Amino acid sequence: MTFSIHGLAVARGIAIGRAVIVASSRVDVAHYFIDAADVDAEIERVRLARNQVVEEIIRLQQTLGGMKPKDAPQELVALLDVHLMLLQDEDLIGGVKQWIGSRLYNAEWALTAQLEVISRQFDEMEDEYLRERKADLEQIAERVLRAMKGAPSPLAPPLPPREARPKSKQELLLDDTIDVPLILIAHDLSPADMLQFKKSVFAGFVTDVGGKTSHTAIVARSMDIPAVVGARSASQLVRQDDWVIIDGDAGIIIVDPSAIILAEYGFKQRQFEVERQRLTRLRHTPAVTLDDQKIELLANIESPDDAAAAVNAGAVGIGLFRSEFLFMGRKGKLPGEEEQYEAYRRAVDGMQGLPVTIRTVDVGADKPLDKPNDRSAREDNHLNPALGLRAIRWSLADPAMFLTQLRAILRAAAHGQVNLLFPMLGHGSEIRQTLALLDHARAELDNRGMAYGPVRLGAMIEVPAAALTLPLFLKYFDFLSIGTNDLIQYTLAIDRADESVAHLYDPLHPAVLRLLADTIAACHASGKQVSVCGEMAGDVTLTRLLLGLGLRSFSMHPAQILAVKQQVLRADTGKLAPWAQEVLVSENPAALLAA
Repeated sequence: MTFSIHGLAVARGIAIGRAVIVASSRVDVAHYFIDAADVDAEIERVRLARNQVVEEIIRLQQTLGGMKPKDAPQELVALLDVHLMLLQDEDLIGGVKQWIGSRLYNAEWALTAQLEVISRQFDEMEDEYLRERKADLEQIAERVLRAMKGAPSPLAPPLPPREARPKSKQELLLDDTIDVPLILIAHDLSPADMLQFKKSVFAGFVTDVGGKTSHTAIVARSMDIPAVVGARSASQLVRQDDWVIIDGDAGIIIVDPSAIILAEYGFKQRQFEVERQRLTRLRHTPAVTLDDQKIELLANIESPDDAAAAVNAGAVGIGLFRSEFLFMGRKGKLPGEEEQYEAYRRAVDGMQGLPVTIRTVDVGADKPLDKPNDRSAREDNHLNPALGLRAIRWSLADPAMFLTQLRAILRAAAHGQVNLLFPMLGHGSEIRQTLALLDHARAELDNRGMAYGPVRLGAMIEVPAAALTLPLFLKYFDFLSIGTNDLIQYTLAIDRADESVAHLYDPLHPAVLRLLADTIAACHASGKQVSVCGEMAGDVTLTRLLLGLGLRSFSMHPAQILAVKQQVLRADTGKLAPWAQEVLVSENPAALLAA
């Protein structure tokens, strides 16, 4: 039966394919595709892990059997019998083998996929007792996952971890023999998860949670695939292998579509691709308005490999290299100076002489590290992680880490034009402490006799305190970059990753527009460059307004550059300026934009 689920549209386009459910688990589960030659080995991994758990349960049963009847808890005896029965159930093991053999899922993924299938069957059972056995199924699946991971079992002494299996060359890449598009559906995806899936075959993705400017959504846009977040119960309503349509323009997921609906969306999908191809003709066209204003269109990237996409899209530089993605998904081991230096140098080389703006690490809030003992990781348990130890606060709290990054960036600057951007500054004391550490990093490189280059210094304007004390920032920095995602969040007191308040997240709120306009005007008056690097820069519905407010430098994901350039080429800033002032003083700016 066809039904639809509504969420928040975060990345444009139409995706049609089979659903791949990434189930939640208290045990971290790796999701990757294996080589066909590894199928038997993966099935053997599942078999050995299952046998290990069976042996543990049998040992515990023997221990209970040696107790006096009054001391042996009968509930536990019965529970262990149920667990043994489920472990030997052919629907579970046969299904796991099927996922591995036909879809080339790795063993852990196959187990969680089959768990999802059987769990749905339990949910549909009329007998309450049988329905409650779903929890037992989840427990034994978790034990098998732990066994595959080499984690200690609650039923047995710790075992030595299994030798780490090298990742397949086709990790996160689908074998050519399987040509059905896949749609990833999950409760949530961390930024590190998104980076893992960035080079995968997934044609689109859906999450239950998240907002339009959560970092999951931001990375989705950088992947240039249709995506919907904040879809609430999508991961519970959609089943493994269901046919799914993602309408990334409307924020709708259509499940089990009819033939007529499939044909309609297939036509829309082809239209979208035709329009995308038309835009590629603008790649080499200079971004100049009708009244001869030159506009700088820059790219936001997450990794050095993204530089190629930026060049292909016609970007005239990198306006934001989010360096924090180098720090994520590393099991607590932060990148050293050499690794960072090589990454930044690759980005500089990849831009072929164009400038690269590197933002120092911005972790915390919706971009936590997975380092167990790190304070930024513990912020997840904070009631308001967005207000805690994040971005520059985290860097200043760990000077050794910060100095390592600063040295790496300075060294990369010897290879080309590098701008150094600091996030979330709000206090004069933070500015002075940051610049002192930068001087210290230079002194360390001098003492080593290592080459480094000059950098232009910039600050993010993303908290109202910074926007309201611009003279202080203009005194110390060569340029400013407005991070609209956080500026909106902090101005309106809204968690941008929380779908329950997503309707209040408003880039056209008069207070937000006033802070934007004042920042742009102050920079122009002082002769300092200013850009917008938040999601507003890549929103074509806001391009004319930003041009009218005086913005001449936009930084966005490479996939958005050509669409924004099209708006720039059609704009006359002389005519837009008075209209933008009307929008600025309006009680309902959205109405004027829609007119």
